[in-house]
Amino acid sequence: MSTVNAASTDQLYQTLGLSREVEANKDNTQLQMEDFLELMVTELTHQDPFKPMDNSELATQISQFAAVSGIDELNNSFSGFSDSMISDQALQAANLVGRNVLVPVNTGNLESGGTIKGVVGITESASNVTVRITDTTGALVKEIPLGTQSKGEVDFTWDGLDENGDAVPAGQYQIEAQAQVNGETVTPYTLIEAKVSSVSIGGVGQGLTVNLAGLGPVSFESVAEIR
Repeated sequence: MSTVNAASTDQLYQTLGLSREVEANKDNTQLQMEDFLELMVTELTHQDPFKPMDNSELATQISQFAAVSGIDELNNSFSGFSDSMISDQALQAANLVGRNVLVPVNTGNLESGGTIKGVVGITESASNVTVRITDTTGALVKEIPLGTQSKGEVDFTWDGLDENGDAVPAGQYQIEAQAQVNGETVTPYTLIEAKVSSVSIGGVGQGLTVNLAGLGPVSFESVAEIR
């Protein structure tokens, strides 16, 4: 019976045009190309001489192992890239603390004596563009007419006064826009301005979260504009 030794393995490497290097810190828990070739030599040594493995089958096994190895290396590369992206986003998000951002929410936080600012997005020319502000019970507090607007975004500011000119209590208010396009009522999107109070870094598979004063957390990716 033939035995498998280092010399036979080296010879197989040379036949395949490969070189063999000894790894000082080889991970014994994973199957490396060297281990695969040693197994291949063992298989060739003990194969049925009347039914030998043909060249195409040998090439197929080698290519399959190489593909699996390549996928593993690619996964490791993507993992490292993902970690780098998270770190980069964390640095960017940290710089947002104390600044105002526009986010796609329908709630604004009114501080005592303060204002609520935002943007109405018009996807096509519209007339009678109006911002409607309601309280937590759904009662209408204020309507802000913006008139006719072309496609784009238009800023608005609510001074915290109701229709009678009286100051309303501090708290959260619902913001909704309405407009007329070709005689039909449409609902343009709104972006509300809020101050970033802190940033949270999620666990594995989770993104960054910015915590908005009076509104709570929103995804970092949802921030539309930094002001």
